[in-house]
Amino acid sequence: MTSSMIKEGLIKIVLVVFTLFAFSVAEAQINNDTVVMTVAGKNIPLTDFIYLAKKNGGVNFSNTKSLNDYVALFKNFKLKVADAEAQGLDKKKEFMDELRNYASQLVSGYMSDSKGEDAEIRKIYDRYSTILDLSSIMFALPADKYFSKDTAVVYQKAMQAYNRIKSGEDFDKVSVELYQADTVNVMLDHIATFLPMKVQKSFENAAYSLPEGGVSLPVRTDIGYFLIKINSKRPNPGRIQVAHILVPFPDDSTISKEKGEQMALDRIQEVYEKVKAGEDFGELAKKYSGDSGSAAKGGVLPVSDPGKFDEFFEKVAFSLTTPGEVSLPVKTRFGFHLIKLIKKAEIPSFEQMKNEWKPVMAEGERNFELNRSFDEKLKEEYGFVEYPEAYSELQKLCNDYFPSDHAFADNAKDMKKTLIHVVNTDFSQVEFAHYMVRCPFSTKHYSGDFMKEVYNMFIRDIVTTAEQKNLSKKHPEIEPLMQEYRDGILLFDVSNNEVWSKPADQQAAAEKEWIKRLDEKYPVVINWTLINKLKNKKYLK
Repeated sequence: MTSSMIKEGLIKIVLVVFTLFAFSVAEAQINNDTVVMTVAGKNIPLTDFIYLAKKNGGVNFSNTKSLNDYVALFKNFKLKVADAEAQGLDKKKEFMDELRNYASQLVSGYMSDSKGEDAEIRKIYDRYSTILDLSSIMFALPADKYFSKDTAVVYQKAMQAYNRIKSGEDFDKVSVELYQADTVNVMLDHIATFLPMKVQKSFENAAYSLPEGGVSLPVRTDIGYFLIKINSKRPNPGRIQVAHILVPFPDDSTISKEKGEQMALDRIQEVYEKVKAGEDFGELAKKYSGDSGSAAKGGVLPVSDPGKFDEFFEKVAFSLTTPGEVSLPVKTRFGFHLIKLIKKAEIPSFEQMKNEWKPVMAEGERNFELNRSFDEKLKEEYGFVEYPEAYSELQKLCNDYFPSDHAFADNAKDMKKTLIHVVNTDFSQVEFAHYMVRCPFSTKHYSGDFMKEVYNMFIRDIVTTAEQKNLSKKHPEIEPLMQEYRDGILLFDVSNNEVWSKPADQQAAAEKEWIKRLDEKYPVVINWTLINKLKNKKYLK
């Protein structure tokens, strides 16, 4: 496979959408608006003039004075923008960055489905009210990329364990037996406080689908197959903020474990007596706590969900009921703690969790769920058709070659069946193979999952690029919004330089002098014939 072949396949996407864009541009040229004014050699279309008048809301086009006042105001606005451009303010990095950021935000509003996104996030939020206590057995897969043949043997081991448990053997007993027989490839875990958005979605989906006491079939993740058992479910009590004082176990090999624990217990008891005597908890934390990170803050820890702390620490922390209440000494694997309750909070609102989760979902494997409704809408709009048999032929190559490797594309060079049809164009198997080499963006390690994720991204790239090129045609309000924002930034910057930076009592005179200079410096031609026609209300519809 040559680089030119890759380039040819990728450019095809661009050419398809360019055709759409060229059509919309040609149509715009045919229907080009009449020029209402020329300022500093730049033609101002009638649409800009009417757009700002409507946005202003105070312009009465049927009233001569109101119309003339607006013409003067509009002319001065455009003169100031022309002056800003003459000063090079539109070339400054700060201006270009701000305009680019606004354009990105504006376009993103059209390139998403907020209701669909909310619906997907809501599915996760509905889980958030329930905490799972679960145990798992993990049968490890290769650490890097792997194929079907690598998963088959591991899956069989997981299924054998599953069948033993379903036949009546105790989950914990089977777990320990398997781990003792293979401590390298079998791993055990117990999570007393499991909440959504903490692990890979396949694990989370399986865990939340199980009843209390239920055991899952083998669940494949990037690192291995899991058997999951739900020990119990409980309501989420909400978030909590505490402060603590930690006396760690001595880090001294000459001291026995028992003696070290007793030393730590004696010290925490001393500190506890000081707390009971009324000494300030925060000052004691600064003086005695071995947690240097929180000690400097008076022992205060961040507001946290359940599951953030050591299991024993958390159990005591959430048992405290009154702000200011201090626990008895609590032993964890780190040492002995005193815990002070600062505040308890209800479960965060949907909007709060959406703001936390949405950026995370947008960046990882969950982005396809987040954007599902918008992707499906565009696929339907642009006539998407897929050919499963052609996909299956490529999938067979995944058994021997990883999709992002050049060897995969080399072996697909003669596979020219249509894989998908979209935007009035056929895309072949080999074109997609080239795309995977050039754009190997996937969160997956298993070859089949990797190809599926890149396949979805391939389709998304085509339809969203087409949609972006069509935006101005579908949403004609975008162009005036961008123009308004651009001119608004320039107006602010140049006005600040010429007027607002001066003392308040000098600003009116500075404004008047500035307008006079602009009138002398830049030629202005006003199309009064067209403007007078605006008194006919049909121009405002």
